[in-house]
Amino acid sequence: MQIMTTTTEIADKIAAEQSLSKAQAKAIVESVFNEISGAARSGSETSIPGFGKFKVKDTPAREGRNPSTGATIKIAASRKLTFAPAKAVKDALNG
Repeated sequence: MQIMTTTTEIADKIAAEQSLSKAQAKAIVESVFNEISGAARSGSETSIPGFGKFKVKDTPAREGRNPSTGATIKIAASRKLTFAPAKAVKDALNG
């Protein structure tokens, strides 16, 4: 069974650990995510030591196939936000 953590759950944990109100903690969590998103929009990398890096990756336009019909289609170029975990996170996941 997969368990998903939400922004509210993260904020609630931070509020309890740091003696903040839930509203204050949620504002902080949302600010962090907004800063990461803003950096990504401008093409910047966000590095959080001990956690990982968020990078923007450009994918070029390419041809693909519609799986239903087999027809060739053009797939537009796009930008993706990727995450590369730090060694400590990788070790925690696999250790």
